Amino acid sequence: MEKIKLMAHLVAGYPTDEISLEVARALVQGGADILEIQLPFSDPSADGPAIQTACTTVLSRGYKTKDGLSLISKIHAEFPGTPIYLMSYGSLVYTPGVQNFCKQAAAVGVKGMIIPDLPFDSDEGLTQACRENGMENIPVAAPSMSPDRLKKMACAGYKYIYAALRTGITGSDTKIGEDTINFIKDVAQGGSKVYGGFGISSGEQSKLLAPYVEAVVAGSVFVRTISANSPDKNAVFAKVKAKTQELTGQA
Repeated sequence: MEKIKLMAHLVAGYPTDEISLEVARALVQGGADILEIQLPFSDPSADGPAIQTACTTVLSRGYKTKDGLSLISKIHAEFPGTPIYLMSYGSLVYTPGVQNFCKQAAAVGVKGMIIPDLPFDSDEGLTQACRENGMENIPVAAPSMSPDRLKKMACAGYKYIYAALRTGITGSDTKIGEDTINFIKDVAQGGSKVYGGFGISSGEQSKLLAPYVEAVVAGSVFVRTISANSPDKNAVFAKVKAKTQELTGQA
């Protein structure tokens, strides 16, 4: 079977920087094509319990944006051929200044930004700042958007759009049905390539979704795998790698 393209999500610093680095190694060796690295945030509005708990755990150590960027720098140095997208929330980007933040992110190897709570048509200059620093801004489309607004986003000239495959929080199970596929087609109507995720946790879901997207996105499943096997670094590596192989159709 042809390998499924996968964007794999990890929370920077969870549960430690050392294990985070090991997770990145497991994801890449398991076949992940893109790493979506989340900077921990205190009120992650779209994230389910697994990722919220991971963020809280990391922040309780006094983890700062600079710590997350330092980890990204190490991962990029080890895997320069694997694109890294930074995922976080608007206030972390806005507080130091959008241009300044994008410059810092690009300097450590980030190729794209996913900031779900910055609307595509009111993004505080994020798209422009990404462009000026050699990155892509990847807006998030949700099924709750009106057809008119979705069309505007789809036709706004983004190279990539992240399609959240259902409303609500990530981590719950997502059914890949006709509605999902029609939504992805709507997101792609302007020619953008579509990343599709939210609640993808099995190889079966991956296989159903893969023909319709540029890459399948999975996140909470990895956080749960890390949580279940920490602090045993070897077990975390083995289980994360095995799950990655399953999701990429290589198991």
